[in-house]
Amino acid sequence: MKTGKSSASGLDRVDRHILDLLQQDGRMSMTELADRVGLTVTPCIERVRRLERDRVITGYHARVSPTALGAGLLVFVEVSISHKSDRSFEDFRKEIVRVPQVQECHLVSGDFDYMIKARIKEVSQYRTLLEDILLRLPGVTQTKSYIVMEEVKETLFIPAGP
Repeated sequence: MKTGKSSASGLDRVDRHILDLLQQDGRMSMTELADRVGLTVTPCIERVRRLERDRVITGYHARVSPTALGAGLLVFVEVSISHKSDRSFEDFRKEIVRVPQVQECHLVSGDFDYMIKARIKEVSQYRTLLEDILLRLPGVTQTKSYIVMEEVKETLFIPAGP
């Protein structure tokens, strides 16, 4: 069987197939995974261990219903900070990682500095998140919020195919 290593990423077709399958079902047995990618179990296990060791696979996670945990409302918040310096960005980063409602925070280009994804129980909690937490973070001067009315697609899957 030809594997055809990709020089750009070091991942061949079989590695990519393993990644696609494990992203869809991280609890798949090594026997089933090996069968689905056309390997015997031992070489399949070796490939998975190499992908883990090389930090291509960074972990395995349980996907949990936000509603079941009382966090069914999804909110995105654009955040602007006052001074554009390494220190002000670092001060903001140190604090935002401590906010449990924030699932993601990204430094972005454009009219604002950060894009935040947060999950809360209901709209009344949003006011607390905004006024008592986000607007009190170091350097925050302005926010713009988007309350999600319908989640059309949300996935962690990254196509690993060719």
